[in-house]
Amino acid sequence: MKRKRLFLLLAAALTIGGGASAEKAAPSPAAAPAVAPAALRAPMPPLPPRADGKPPDMAFGAYQRGNFLIALREAERRLDQNSRDAAAMTLIGVIYRDGAAEGKNDLEASRWFRLASNLGDPQAAYELGALLLGGASGVPKDRDAAKAQFERAAAQNQPAALYNLGVMALDASDGRKPDFAAAAQYFLRSANAGNDDGAYSYGVMLREGKGVPQNVAESARWLQRAADAGVIAGQVEYAIMLFNGEGAPKDEAKAAAILRIAAAKGNPIAQNRLAHLYVDGVAVGRDLAWAAAWNAFAKAGGLEDQGLDVATANLTPDERSRFTRIVRGTIGN
Repeated sequence: MKRKRLFLLLAAALTIGGGASAEKAAPSPAAAPAVAPAALRAPMPPLPPRADGKPPDMAFGAYQRGNFLIALREAERRLDQNSRDAAAMTLIGVIYRDGAAEGKNDLEASRWFRLASNLGDPQAAYELGALLLGGASGVPKDRDAAKAQFERAAAQNQPAALYNLGVMALDASDGRKPDFAAAAQYFLRSANAGNDDGAYSYGVMLREGKGVPQNVAESARWLQRAADAGVIAGQVEYAIMLFNGEGAPKDEAKAAAILRIAAAKGNPIAQNRLAHLYVDGVAVGRDLAWAAAWNAFAKAGGLEDQGLDVATANLTPDERSRFTRIVRGTIGN
């Protein structure tokens, strides 16, 4: 099962300040990945022996290979042998939650997660918390119960639970008062436990001086980690810091290269910033066809920019032709 699956992907910057990227639109919560029902496959070859000498986890191995029905049956077999096998319970819960081997059943998933959580499994506690936080079919939304499960998982340093507790600490809805200091510590613990979204959020809080003393250089280090890990918001923030020489040596060319990566992934802010670079000919050659294309993509993502509209309004016939080819080539038409 995906150990770092996050239920919330909420940029702390949206709550705690704008800086260079104050134009951001709030990202949507991450949806659970769609998992197609598994067909029965040929028997798997035996797993290699583990380095620690313990028997291989046949259920999880089958799950990783996409043999979800075999994984379910193997996990059930383990429970027949040991009714307190929390890892097997958690895997069964994940399979029911995703509808990977049988029909999707959030209520059944929550039952298995609760059993495993009560036996001390931190992943199960996190997964149950995620279901309770958002609510699901047969599982009423319950913020307080979700927080209790995240806290149970966080006590064992489960990174996604720590991250979600940080996000919850920033929640200002329904008259709640954000606790920036608590959020920063949750994000730091999450990052130290391996969560790159935690690294991003902690980096933003350091840059803004929210919940922690402001430290722009340290912020750049955490944002670089997030960017290198592929966190798109981290790529945008770190690229802007590089471009401005904020907390890191100024490097316009590297900033443009990082923005191009984030822009290609569909981030409107990166697309907008890259369009400006093409208009101005900074770090990239001046090219109004590419500027118009990136501006069009950013506008499709909800980020309007009247200045770019004006700058790219009078393309030459050649620029217009290249603009059309760029857009068609990018969207696959």
